[in-house]
Amino acid sequence: MNLAIFLLALFDGVAYAALVFIVALGLTLIFGVMRILNVAHGSLYAIGAYATVSLVGYVMALGFAPAFAFPLMIVSAILVGIVIGAPLEYFLLRRIYDKSEVLQLLVTFAVFMILEDVQRLVWGTQPYFNSSALQALGNVSVFGVTYTAYQLILLPLIAVVLLLGMRFFLRHTITGKLITATTEDREAAQSIGIDADRVFLFTFVIGAVLAGLGGALASPTTSILPGMGADMIVLSFAVVATAGLGQIEGAALTALMIGLGRSFAVYLYPEISVLVPYLIMVLVLLVRPEGLFGSPAARKI
Repeated sequence: MNLAIFLLALFDGVAYAALVFIVALGLTLIFGVMRILNVAHGSLYAIGAYATVSLVGYVMALGFAPAFAFPLMIVSAILVGIVIGAPLEYFLLRRIYDKSEVLQLLVTFAVFMILEDVQRLVWGTQPYFNSSALQALGNVSVFGVTYTAYQLILLPLIAVVLLLGMRFFLRHTITGKLITATTEDREAAQSIGIDADRVFLFTFVIGAVLAGLGGALASPTTSILPGMGADMIVLSFAVVATAGLGQIEGAALTALMIGLGRSFAVYLYPEISVLVPYLIMVLVLLVRPEGLFGSPAARKI
């Protein structure tokens, strides 16, 4: 492997890890607080991507500068959280929190399938693509290797900001402490006056916004196609399971491991590149069933 190939694999891996982490952050936040594995998270990611491409394409057609793509990404993510995430939690999910995990998975999988059909109904099956954000930032050169500034600088920077911002929010704000208290003991939190239903709604909306943001940020770098949500939710589950359910900092490191492993496999052993993330997950779970950063949970026998 020469230096150019090494740098390309490194840059691809870091950029991909940043996207996966953003989506996995929303997934692990929802599970950490609400104890529900939301399969529909993948559809929220895909809808965020579709909404961004549609909004950016419309605004660019009006003659606006490519830089307007960035605020439109944030708008798309917020719309996903409010328009889809909030009603989904309020009208459906809060009715199954106390049900079995199997039922929760079946319900969220059903929502995932419905949203997949909604995507086909609204956007059809043709691929979408809009590279305005890439054009706005241009390219950078590192040791003779040219790479987009959007993927090399902006995506990792956003991932780091979200990680640090989430840590600060949960540990140093009143709302974050209410969320942490509800996570630790819902009944005790309710007994001292915390509205757990409101905390759950807020948490789910934030998680949905992160899923939509992941899709929005991915939209300039890939073709938007039916099925992209399924690929991302499976990979996000691999990150969350490898890190340990509910481990935010662990998800960042695990996403980086999986992103780099997948990227180097693409350049060195492309025939197994699809398997690498799951091989990493299996190897970790064989040694530590609770995940790299998880802790064994007590259970009744």
